[in-house]
Amino acid sequence: MLQHNPKEPGFKGPVVACVQMQPQVGAKLDNVARAVQHIETAASRGASLVVLPELANTGYVFKDREEVFALAEGLPDGETAQTFTETAQRLGIYIVAGIAERAGRRLYNSAILTGPSGHVGIYRKLHLWNNEHRFFEPGDRGVPVFDTPLGRVAIVICYDGWFPETYRLAAAQGADIVCVPTNWVPMAGQPADCPAMATTLTMAAAHSNGVMIACANRIGTERGQPFVGQSLIVGGNGWPVAGPASVDREEVLYAAIDVQRTRAERTLNAFNHVLRDRRADVYDPMLGTGWPLSPC
Repeated sequence: MLQHNPKEPGFKGPVVACVQMQPQVGAKLDNVARAVQHIETAASRGASLVVLPELANTGYVFKDREEVFALAEGLPDGETAQTFTETAQRLGIYIVAGIAERAGRRLYNSAILTGPSGHVGIYRKLHLWNNEHRFFEPGDRGVPVFDTPLGRVAIVICYDGWFPETYRLAAAQGADIVCVPTNWVPMAGQPADCPAMATTLTMAAAHSNGVMIACANRIGTERGQPFVGQSLIVGGNGWPVAGPASVDREEVLYAAIDVQRTRAERTLNAFNHVLRDRRADVYDPMLGTGWPLSPC
């Protein structure tokens, strides 16, 4: 299903696309091939930045660490990263994709950003969910923000979105758009007629940090674990601009990337700006990381 067709009148500037798909655990070659097909479709419809789900190349529900280790690969030189980089260069676009990373004996739930000129950067998931603790190390590189012609791009992964610090560190470094490869699952006690908790958290994070957030979730049930779909793109004012997507179908969401508008909407009125109003005299605006503070 196509939402917010970027070729419609009034759809100006670069476009971000979020691919909602169903990877199959262990079927790495098939997963990557299908992801490339979705990327090509998105690019043909005007996307300049395409976001894929978390662990899009391997699937998510692993039997044991040995299975993950066999499926993981070094970054940025592994076969999946190379395929996505070649695809990005061929199509002249940027791609954010969740990939299981192997670094020596360590494993990370990671994502790459690659583009027309090749590899840009890597993000390692900071906050591990449930059985991920059995397989992966927590991220050790903070929340990097990457300069691109589309704007300043950050990446977080799934459960990272439950922690306001993650988005705040991205915003404080001048991020314009945060890409979220994710594998959202049902939350305990969630009413059947309510949207996923993640959609509410995403809207709140976008509004309070003045950043666009593009979430690409997966669908299906894998080894007994259901996933909730509902991929979502939220503008910097906190309101959805595409989605939520369905709970059970592969589809692609599209939205314009309007950096000027995103930055302008951080000003709420004549007195208030969501980032400049931070009380640096009361709390450390960089949460004690010591990173340089970017203009915002």
